[in-house]
Amino acid sequence: MTAIEISALTKVYGSAGVRAVDDVSLGVPAGSIFGFLGPNGAGKTTTIKIAAGLLAATSGHVRLNGVDVARRRAAAMEQFGAVLEGSRNVYWTLSAWQNLLYFGRLKGMRKAETRTRAEELLTELGLWDRRRDKVGGFSRGMQQKVAIAAALIADPPIVLLDEPTLGLDVEATRTVKDRIRTLARERGTTVLITTHQLDVVQELCDRVAIMRSGRVVADGPTRELLAGHRRHDRYELTVEGEVPAEVLPAGFEVAQQDGATVLTGAIADPDGVYALLDLLRARRIPLRSLTQVQPGLEEVFLTLTREPANG
Repeated sequence: MTAIEISALTKVYGSAGVRAVDDVSLGVPAGSIFGFLGPNGAGKTTTIKIAAGLLAATSGHVRLNGVDVARRRAAAMEQFGAVLEGSRNVYWTLSAWQNLLYFGRLKGMRKAETRTRAEELLTELGLWDRRRDKVGGFSRGMQQKVAIAAALIADPPIVLLDEPTLGLDVEATRTVKDRIRTLARERGTTVLITTHQLDVVQELCDRVAIMRSGRVVADGPTRELLAGHRRHDRYELTVEGEVPAEVLPAGFEVAQQDGATVLTGAIADPDGVYALLDLLRARRIPLRSLTQVQPGLEEVFLTLTREPANG
C-alpha cells in the first residue's frame, strides 16, 4: 500500500517559468521510513510543502493515504503531522505543555486523551520537568523536540520530518531516532525524512529518493542504491601490529586501532585480494578480518547530485 503518492508534480515560479519541481513522481510505501534528499535548491522542500498543503502545485497531484491534498485539503491534513525546518512549528509564547494541549485540541482529540499523550511524549523526549516553561526560552534543540512532540500528538499515520535531529545533542538525537524506528516498526507509521545528515538517513531509512534541479535522479531501497553505485570493489583488512611501507597497497588508507592496522582501499579484481593476502602471509602478518566495504550514502549522494540530470 502506498501512503504518499506523488504523481507528475510540477511547480513553476514567476514569469520566467522557473521549475522548482519538474514532473516528479514518487510512491512512499506505508509503514516505511523514507529518506527524501537533495542539495539546497533541488526542489525537495517545495515538494514537501505541496504535500503539506502549504503550496499549490502548478500541475500534478499528491495523495496522502488516498486523499488528494489539493481537492480535499481538510481531510488530507488529518493524515499527517509535520516538522518543517525554517517554519515556526510551535508557539514560543506558550509552554511546552500548552502547545501540546493546543495542537491536540486542533486535531480534534479529547482533553483527557491529549493530556495522557502529551505527558508520554514530553517524558520520552526529556522535557517533562520543563513542561511549564515557555518554548521561546528553550534552546534550539529543545524547541525542535517540542515541535516533534506537537507533530506526533494525534498519532498521525504519516509524519513529515524536515531536519528532525538538527540542533540536538547526541543523547537527544538517539532518542529521536529510536522514536522514529518505533513509529514505523511498531505503530506502522509512514515517516518521510528530509535532512543533510546523511548518516541518519543511511541508518534509518528503508528507501531513499534523491532530487537534483527539480527532478528525481534516484529512487529505491537504500541497500540497492548503495550497492548499485559501487564503482570499485573496496575492502577493509585488519591485521595484527604494523605493516611495513613496502607491503602497503597503493592508494590504501591506513589507520591504527587497538594494536592493529586497518587498511582500506579499492582492489580491481579478486586476484588482487588473494595476492595481497599471500603477501601478508609471506611477511607473517596475522589477519584479523577482511570485509568488503559498500560506498556510503554521502558518496552516492555527491555522485548523483554532481552528475547532469537525465533529460
